Amino acid sequence: MLKILLAIDDSKFSEAATQAVLRQFRSQDTEVRVLHVVEPVHVVVTDVIHGYIPDMEAVRQAQLKEAGELVERVARVLQDAGMRVSTAVSDGDPKLKIIDYAAEWEADLIVVGSHGRKGLERLLLGSVSAAVANHARCSALIVRIAPNR
Repeated sequence: MLKILLAIDDSKFSEAATQAVLRQFRSQDTEVRVLHVVEPVHVVVTDVIHGYIPDMEAVRQAQLKEAGELVERVARVLQDAGMRVSTAVSDGDPKLKIIDYAAEWEADLIVVGSHGRKGLERLLLGSVSAAVANHARCSALIVRIAPNR
């Protein structure tokens, strides 16, 4: 049984990665774990200066709830195609969490969508797909979409 870790966010790039799994792998030979990593919330100093201090725990709980709904929605699409699917939500740095989760779960393949960031944007925001491709112990499928989509 091929174990695929499908790491998603709520973007068209993750939709493309999900479609790639559906197109390229047979349901009877595949177990898919759908993972979303919730990034830590950072309080902006100007918010504190203006007297607004967000309830960080409430924000985190809302993020985790949305993440759970997201992975369940994607899981249903894969289940409807006959695949064995489970879900997971984690929090932290997506680059590290995806790589660590794949190792712990003993994934054979990680599938992620690529946002196609370049230059300064990539330098500032980082590239999850590049980190996965370069540092994961297993193989990685980086799914790109045409720029005009």
